[in-house]
Amino acid sequence: MQIDQQYKIIEFKELGDERGNLVVIEGDGMDIPFDIKRAFYIYGSDATVVRGQHANKETEFLLVNVSGSSKVKIDNGREQVIIELNKPRMGLYIPAMLWKDMYDFSADSVLLVLASRHYDEKEYIRDYDDYLKIINENN
Repeated sequence: MQIDQQYKIIEFKELGDERGNLVVIEGDGMDIPFDIKRAFYIYGSDATVVRGQHANKETEFLLVNVSGSSKVKIDNGREQVIIELNKPRMGLYIPAMLWKDMYDFSADSVLLVLASRHYDEKEYIRDYDDYLKIINENN
């Protein structure tokens, strides 16, 4: 499968009025295709830091830069794509078994990550060569 058929950019509705903006993200198939089991955010990283550097066997993710910007490189073992997250209403859905690197964080970046599963170290693939072996075995 081509990489552009694996991930999805989601534009959330931006609500609000003269008091400010409001973005709502609902799980369980309403806005994103999974029920949210875990949420975390990354901040205080700078443009030289690379986060992620792993794939997950089962967990799906949604990434939203709620402040500032960052880039995400997604890799399926054959193709790579770089997505810039720079709008608080823009989400990047990443299914399981895609390698991801988050980097080039602006000074004001706050990257919110919603996950479909609770943390389980056993389902992380942290070595890229191991990832390639697994991907090639399944194709």
